[in-house]
Amino acid sequence: MSTGDTPRVREVSPSDAWKMLSDDDGAVLIDVRSAPEWGFVGGPDLSGLDRGVVRVEWKVWPGMVPNPAFVGAVLEEVSDLPSALLFICRSGVRSMQAARAVSEHLSAKGTPVECINVAEGFEGDLDELHHRGGLNGWKARGLAWRQS
Repeated sequence: MSTGDTPRVREVSPSDAWKMLSDDDGAVLIDVRSAPEWGFVGGPDLSGLDRGVVRVEWKVWPGMVPNPAFVGAVLEEVSDLPSALLFICRSGVRSMQAARAVSEHLSAKGTPVECINVAEGFEGDLDELHHRGGLNGWKARGLAWRQS
């Protein structure tokens, strides 16, 4: 039964996300960026942990409009719900929105799954030259990633 409270979404650093994924075989990483970002920028590589990354667009390219099927698509991809769902995007903004949407849906159903945002995202914040990928984020922290 829902209390009417909005579920809280915890944030972790990219390094802590990697540790969670390393330590908990049931934790799942969901990359909510757009298909062009996956293809051209690259993404987290969990093959060293003997698993993959779930990819579902929160906003659909080219118009970056919200994906109305997002929650359903995530739940279809992770039909056996794990103890934790970690969400990542470019900088941590879209992934927080996505994590909240899934958390609210699961909470309304009385399903206890922790939804966690990966702060800083894959590419991180803009540096002084307005470039991403060097200041912070998954890539800058030296975590496993690959480009297709």
